[in-house]
Amino acid sequence: MKYAHLGPEGHVVLSDRDPPTAGPGEVTVALAACGVCGTDLEKVRGNYRTAGILGHEPVGRIASLGAGVENLAIGDRVFVHHHVPCYDCPVCARGDYTFCPTYSRTNLDPGGFAETFRVPKENVDRGAVLPLAPSVDWDAGALLEPAGCALTAIRRVGLPEGATVFILGLGPVGLLYARLVRALGAGWVGGSEIAPPRRSAAERGGIDVTVDPREAGSIAGAVERATGGQGVDLAVVATGHPSVVRSATEIVRRGGTVNLFGLPESGSRLDADLQSIYLRGIRLVPTYATTEPDIAEVHRRVADGTLRISDLVSHRVPLERIGEAFRLAGRPEESVKVVVTGPAA
Repeated sequence: MKYAHLGPEGHVVLSDRDPPTAGPGEVTVALAACGVCGTDLEKVRGNYRTAGILGHEPVGRIASLGAGVENLAIGDRVFVHHHVPCYDCPVCARGDYTFCPTYSRTNLDPGGFAETFRVPKENVDRGAVLPLAPSVDWDAGALLEPAGCALTAIRRVGLPEGATVFILGLGPVGLLYARLVRALGAGWVGGSEIAPPRRSAAERGGIDVTVDPREAGSIAGAVERATGGQGVDLAVVATGHPSVVRSATEIVRRGGTVNLFGLPESGSRLDADLQSIYLRGIRLVPTYATTEPDIAEVHRRVADGTLRISDLVSHRVPLERIGEAFRLAGRPEESVKVVVTGPAA
């Protein structure tokens, strides 16, 4: 079978190997679709200190079941989450599941960009294989994981009813964040983004104001007009550029929150007026990844039509041309969300 992985010098390589087999408590899944995530791009660029496995937003059909697996059947349409917490350690006991020491050690074999991949027993046991409702198409299914990350972040930072929110960086996950805060009761949502296709996608999704951050004063002006100069309740850093953090701290209200949501490059340093942050009582809250309950909640909202996300997919590229998929995903002026398709699509 074909599968993609990191090769020398950060290249994405398509190779052949034998299909994985399902051991006791495990399943294998035939790929239908898997989104190219910003973290996949950062792994290729060498900016992400984690395992080099690519593809963590996959949906497909159950191809085989290991001994003892119940409540799943061959041919079922499923979403699969790549990481699961232990739910038993002191970190999990505090509810900080995505920071569990074992969370990132669980993963798919050989990753989501494979014609068939194996789901480990711990993932199956902990609910990481989610059957898709008939109304949830492959495109929406491939966006459940990043949408789950946004929901986990929103729960962690807290969202007051009628909150004002500004999202710095309207890439795929920033766009999902915008749609979720709107669905969860935000009163005003603004965002900044350089790439015109992504600003257009934000406007289609009901965001109130989008601005190009290269225009002098555009972000501060939009926030000032919306809040009467008070600043937003929540500023979301949905990009990895560290300079954006300073902008976020400058537009948030006194006592407000800055969500460090986008992945910063390895070695990035915070450049902000710490005394201003201190005196204005601003909370800096980093959030990372998601867990099964939040993915299930996003799935429910997509299935019942209260959250629309599949229209964010701008390109579908077959696994055989995965290099093209990564090139497109790395060009925000040309793409919004790029999905790699497999044999089960």
